[in-house]
Amino acid sequence: MSLRIGDIAPDFTVASQKGEISFHDWAGDSWVFFFSHPADFTPVCTTEMGRTAQLADKFAARNVKPLGLSTDTVEEHIKWIEDVNDTQNTNLEFPIVADKDLKIAQAYDMIHPDQSDTQAVRSVFIIDPEKKIRLTMTYPMAVGRNFDEILRVIDALQTSDANKIATPADWVPGKKVIIPPSIGDEEAKSLFPQGWETLRPYLRLTDVKA
Repeated sequence: MSLRIGDIAPDFTVASQKGEISFHDWAGDSWVFFFSHPADFTPVCTTEMGRTAQLADKFAARNVKPLGLSTDTVEEHIKWIEDVNDTQNTNLEFPIVADKDLKIAQAYDMIHPDQSDTQAVRSVFIIDPEKKIRLTMTYPMAVGRNFDEILRVIDALQTSDANKIATPADWVPGKKVIIPPSIGDEEAKSLFPQGWETLRPYLRLTDVKA
């Protein structure tokens, strides 16, 4: 069965170029951006690994640990990272797990036979500190991920958790948020003393600090 939002992310122990990773222990109290790649030494993957490394400070500011996955070996990862750093002008520090036997890729449903029987598609899992899967995205092999969107959804999830709100289409920090219909006006008065705008009884907008 595919993993769903709200499921506990499967734990695993695996080698990486940073040493052995015991996933739940390694994640600790952080959020995790767990993302898979078809293979080392491939063009789209190289740009994505590089972009993740370039955004290290932005992930850290959100208490997010990136974790890559490829179905190649640790030795290949180490050689490939030299190319990533050189071509993308960065310094890749986060771990990339070596899932040569495909056990993790299969547990996370990253193998899509129409794309490849041996390589993982571009899966994304955003996992919270309770180890719950909060968001999933899947891209085909030929399409690189949008990292602005990955950061945006992390911001939206964290803002929602902290403030009991929902976020509208295209929301970014600083824009108005939605008071969920499950929160009545009386409760909303204490939760949102700044007030709100009622467009419809089910659509109330307010400001909140991200």
